[in-house]
Amino acid sequence: MTDVIKNRGWSVTFAGTGINLALGVLYTWSIFQAAIKKSIEQGGEGAFTWDPASVSDPYAVCCLVFAFSMIVAGKVQDQFGPRITATIGGALVGAGLLLVSQSTSYIIWVLGFGVLTGAGIGFGYSSATPPALKWFPSGKTGLIAGLVVAGFGLAPVYIAPLATYLLGVFGLHQAMLIFGVAFFVVVSVLATFLVNPPKGYVPVNLNPDEDQIATSVKTGADMGTAQVLRSLQFWKLWVLFFIGSGAGLMVIGNVASMAKASMGAAAFVAVAIMAVGNASGRIIAGVASDAIGRRLALVFFFTLQAVNMFLAIFVVGAQGAMALMIVLSATFIGFNYGTNLAIFPAYAKTWWGLKSFGTNYGCLMTAWGMGGFVMTRVSSMLVAQTGGYVGSFVLAGVLLLVGAAIALTLKDPG
Repeated sequence: MTDVIKNRGWSVTFAGTGINLALGVLYTWSIFQAAIKKSIEQGGEGAFTWDPASVSDPYAVCCLVFAFSMIVAGKVQDQFGPRITATIGGALVGAGLLLVSQSTSYIIWVLGFGVLTGAGIGFGYSSATPPALKWFPSGKTGLIAGLVVAGFGLAPVYIAPLATYLLGVFGLHQAMLIFGVAFFVVVSVLATFLVNPPKGYVPVNLNPDEDQIATSVKTGADMGTAQVLRSLQFWKLWVLFFIGSGAGLMVIGNVASMAKASMGAAAFVAVAIMAVGNASGRIIAGVASDAIGRRLALVFFFTLQAVNMFLAIFVVGAQGAMALMIVLSATFIGFNYGTNLAIFPAYAKTWWGLKSFGTNYGCLMTAWGMGGFVMTRVSSMLVAQTGGYVGSFVLAGVLLLVGAAIALTLKDPG
């Protein structure tokens, strides 16, 4: 019986990782955005006719809808289980990408990619982490959360070159059609592997070292969402998640555009390599937060991200910036952004338990969406006014230092 439970836990974990590998299409938006910009500039029959300042809007809306849909998706996951939740997510993503594949309309793209795909990603994402965490003890919380969400960050490694190939061969609309069908099928199949542990199941550490780590992590009692929302700690975490996610998503949504001047058609390489940093940041941060504690890990990674933002000013601001430096800068920023997606769900489990984890983390995840929406829009306005990204990096760096200071005030539960 023990072997069966152990195997089921890891199969759930890697199924969740696989689902996130499909849903990570969000992080390749900069590839699609570049194609839309090119169409606007070239004009002609069937071309996009958007206002150039609005090309990031579907991405910004997608981030926002993704986050807020996790509240509803979390309730569905808590009540009906991860399989149904993931299947709904796959259907919504497929429908959204199919819709945009038929139109150049700004409204259709905001509705299709922004609303439908965003909601689908929210349902899929919320179905992956909770069941995996329930199979493992607290000493592995960070590791398991990091592994599951690493799929989302790692997705551009294959989606970016694949998208570039499909755009070159079939064009933007056919590429979105192919992605829509493929992601629906993949997510629906992997959803069948997602299952919660049986009622009354209590995970047991088989490694003495993990036992020692687990006992060093204080864990709060199961808390309902209403109680969580009334706590000061929740709102501190919300502000921190807003800052950490917003700073990272601002760069992720524009990395292809930043790299295009130096790398030309190979700009997708910057997106793919940044994804490796994004994914590894999630796993490393998960392990680190298990070992040294969530608070110290958060302070360290926020401070490091602030340094990255200030260094990026010199990279993107230099005339004829070297492609290598742009890629390295984007990779380190992606790495530190990824740490947020491992540390914050680990905080949610540690502080508020697993009974209402889906809903509780869904509420916390709204900070991710708001951060991505606000910071992306502010960055677009700053770029339009100044013609560069320096102002965006300065703002992000200052906010991250403020976040590091707030993180120092966080306390353990109990």
